[in-house]
Amino acid sequence: MSNQQFAALVAKMVKSKLDRAINLVHRAHLICMFISIVSGSRFIASSYRFGSRNFAFVDTIKHQSKSHRIFTATSSQHLLPLHKNKRMPPQPNNSVNTISSVSMSAIEETKPISSKIPPQTTKAKLLSAKPSSLQQCGERIRSGNLVSFPTETVYGLGCHALDPIAVQKVFDAKERPLSDPLIVHVTKSTDALELWEASSSLSDNTGGDSSSADNQQQQIEKQALTTLTTSFFPGPLTIVAKAHPTIPQILMANTGYVACRSPSHPIARELINAAKVPIAAPSANKFGHVSPTLAQHVYDDLKYEDVWIVDPTLGIVGNDDNVSPPPQDKDNASETAVCQVGVESTVAKIEMNHGNNNDDGSSSQILGSITVLRHGAISSQAIRDALQKDDLLQYFDVSDSVKFTSEKTYNVAPGQTVKHYSPNVPCFMLGVSRQAGSDFTINDEELPILSQSVIIDYGKRLEQYKKHALAYRDLSSNGNPTIAASNIFETLRWSETIDGAKRVYVPEIVLEVDSTTEDGRALVLAVKDKLTRAASAVVVDVFK
Repeated sequence: MSNQQFAALVAKMVKSKLDRAINLVHRAHLICMFISIVSGSRFIASSYRFGSRNFAFVDTIKHQSKSHRIFTATSSQHLLPLHKNKRMPPQPNNSVNTISSVSMSAIEETKPISSKIPPQTTKAKLLSAKPSSLQQCGERIRSGNLVSFPTETVYGLGCHALDPIAVQKVFDAKERPLSDPLIVHVTKSTDALELWEASSSLSDNTGGDSSSADNQQQQIEKQALTTLTTSFFPGPLTIVAKAHPTIPQILMANTGYVACRSPSHPIARELINAAKVPIAAPSANKFGHVSPTLAQHVYDDLKYEDVWIVDPTLGIVGNDDNVSPPPQDKDNASETAVCQVGVESTVAKIEMNHGNNNDDGSSSQILGSITVLRHGAISSQAIRDALQKDDLLQYFDVSDSVKFTSEKTYNVAPGQTVKHYSPNVPCFMLGVSRQAGSDFTINDEELPILSQSVIIDYGKRLEQYKKHALAYRDLSSNGNPTIAASNIFETLRWSETIDGAKRVYVPEIVLEVDSTTEDGRALVLAVKDKLTRAASAVVVDVFK
């Protein structure tokens, strides 16, 4: 059976199962409506759409006590939000500047971290990281269920990457739009190469009916993929390239490009090996919220979801089934950092210039581009150096192109939306005109605002406001980007725990030329990116 025939067979089977599920849902809807009429419940409906197909979620609220959620659908297509629950946006400010055209719309459309009405029972479980636990987790992933696990960057929410139904469970648990693709995690470079069309052993790399120029491009792309995976795997680099046709589209936001990386964290690697399948895993938090670096962070966001959470800090004495209840006292729980980098991986996309070759036949012609789409610990210069060693840099234009998009934009890589990593308290960047070294005064109108605000600083840029703020914490008082990167997500979550906090302020970071090493610069850019998205790219010059 050919790959196309197999894919068509799988698609037919999936559609059949989805159609059956929808019929069951319709019946459940009718039953719930009947119960509602009898018991006096009321329904609140909200619409969802994908393409030309409509979906409706119906929230049943009974006597202000128990809550249940069901949905009805008119097709088996995927879900995308049409209408969002809104909360009050921050008060308008004449001094607010927008960095992108979608910045203010992201603030205005801010919604609660979780728009679901939580079920009455907790489903998530915390497990130790001993080998028997990880074997159980591997079996769970292989069977199509969810497991959260630590990596060297942040905690991931993992599923069987090649099982579309399992992948849908990740989107559902995170309440993540299908426009935001997932990253596939593997342990071997050879496994990663199988995901991409140019390097897969299943691809026709002999040239076939393709022109010699196209064949050359495919071979150069394969060599570049091999070089980058050899140089940076395992580690905090995600590579995005044109996917082999067998890769499920739901992974890729229907873009045709799949993202893959190989984590270096020993628990992540042991889990992938135990699962015996590639694992798709975005950060293990509700969409748009701060990424988790501790098991407790994951539990706080996903406790109502059917997910197992691997926690290396859990004791295993007297725990024969390896399953433990959540810690009761977060302050006394072990805060051992298991995510050493602390920010997500660098994301780099490889794209060949098909049909745009130079005509001079020179060996230095540019055949493609490698673009950094998300800043992390690996810099674009490090990518250039790796290509140069294998004499491949001459074929590629390597650059940075970090974007700020709305949730409605279908991206080839995650982490592109303007509102991301956001605490559940309105967050703003304080402009350089109000930072250390500038002429500034705090007027009487600003003092009450500061007294209800949390300041998250970097390199003492906002230290002058410390005595007036409700709470203050510096990611790194001496401006060490490695320390700041490892602290940023935990600190953003800390800001949510401060009683009485009405706003969070972070510094706008402007990089000075040659102010740090190349590796340090990559992490400063990562910290800047995370703070910018936490504040929805909104810069203010007054506390108001």
